[in-house]
Amino acid sequence: MFEGITKSLSDALGAIGRGKLTEGNIREGMKQVRQALLEADVNYEIANDFVNRVTEQAVGEQVLKSLKPSEQIVGIVHDELIQLMGPVDHSLGLKRQGITVLMMCGLQGSGKTTTCGKLATMLQQQGRHPMLVAADLQRPAAIEQLKVIGEQVGVPVYSEPPSESTPVKVCRNALKEAEKQGDVNVVILDTAGRLHVDDELMAELELIDRKLQPDQALLVCDAMTGQDAVNSAKAFNDALEIDGVILTKLDGDTRGGAALSVKAVTGVPIKFVGVGEQLDKLDEFHPDRMAGRILGMGDVLSLVESVRDKLDEDEMLAQQQKMQEGKFTLDDFRKQMAQIKKLGSMGEIMKMIPGMGGMAEQMGDMNPDQDLVHIEAIISSMTLDERENPEKIDRSRRNRIAQGSGSDPSDVNRLLKDFDNMSGVMQKMAGMGMRDRMKAINELKDMGAMDPNASMNKKKERSKRGPVDRNTIREKRKKERKNARNARKKNKRKR
Repeated sequence: MFEGITKSLSDALGAIGRGKLTEGNIREGMKQVRQALLEADVNYEIANDFVNRVTEQAVGEQVLKSLKPSEQIVGIVHDELIQLMGPVDHSLGLKRQGITVLMMCGLQGSGKTTTCGKLATMLQQQGRHPMLVAADLQRPAAIEQLKVIGEQVGVPVYSEPPSESTPVKVCRNALKEAEKQGDVNVVILDTAGRLHVDDELMAELELIDRKLQPDQALLVCDAMTGQDAVNSAKAFNDALEIDGVILTKLDGDTRGGAALSVKAVTGVPIKFVGVGEQLDKLDEFHPDRMAGRILGMGDVLSLVESVRDKLDEDEMLAQQQKMQEGKFTLDDFRKQMAQIKKLGSMGEIMKMIPGMGGMAEQMGDMNPDQDLVHIEAIISSMTLDERENPEKIDRSRRNRIAQGSGSDPSDVNRLLKDFDNMSGVMQKMAGMGMRDRMKAINELKDMGAMDPNASMNKKKERSKRGPVDRNTIREKRKKERKNARNARKKNKRKR
């Protein structure tokens, strides 16, 4: 997410910070910042205004004479990014009593129907009882898609045959059905979309808006379309006075122009962002966190929230207790990796940790997620007894584990060696004070135990040599053993 603009802004701000800071190199650096914004598909006028505001503050006497002027400039850019994308309001106008009506609108292909399901999932987690309404009669597949999503989420879906109804009629009847059911307190209208903004679409949406008077109208925009998303947002807002924007596909190859421009152009806040295809991948939009990620500063708060929401706290405490007692097994390690995978890719996790974003970029072709999968496959190929007592694994069992996991015996050997080193240090750590524990952790680092980079580098070396031919390896070992036997016989004859 935002890799392009993050790199461009980092390069531009880094160039400003090198050498003595002057008004001249600040202005030159700001030209690069402006170029980075335009390449990210930020609105031209917004990019100019942004750079002018940053430049005006950066060339001030207080910045030029400060002890760390480059850091102050980064701070100014960070604050201006927050101002550009905020403030934000995550409220949906939910009523304490009665039924809240939310109207979802947007162009075809923006992910509107899927976002309806994500919003329903989020509302369920908040203790609400939503109903989805298939008001998109232009695309018959949209009705079936919404029914499938409703079944996955576990919420009712109201629909009528397209040939026998109209969008307004469907919405009115859905509201009556929600009142009849009694427990439904939020109705989400999935309205029709088009490939582009046209008069027919706007007339249909205006009619639904006038007849149903929804509590909020939310526009779903595809973040990957950049400036086009901002233009469509402006057109929808002019016609409907929308209350908020939901940006989808923010986990894809997003240049960032929509996120940085839509609030400034329309005056409408971004309320939520879609960060994945799964129905639980809808997050609240936080301008300060997004600014931090764009500038490569990380996003610790979102990472902490993700850990709190997605990881099993009891399981984590049990594993921590085992670590402290020195009873941590390979099976516990496998469970711990399964927990980490719930948070997403290692690359994205690293980018949320301050100072680790650059390391994620430097890893290049190395894939830490693939490395974890490889380790998990090795452990899964072991029996429960072998995971609990890895010292029982001899040469023949090591070869069997390697064959079962599609790896090389040397990979299994390295995993066992690293785990043995780590287990020894963990036993030492049981009952230690903080200072002694830090010494033990440094000892673990010196051993290189469980070092993913070392493991990945070994894999890269093997990939350069090409695929492993196991028959060739066997023949080579047979030849070595034969030569050793012949050498022993020759030595005996000499004696």
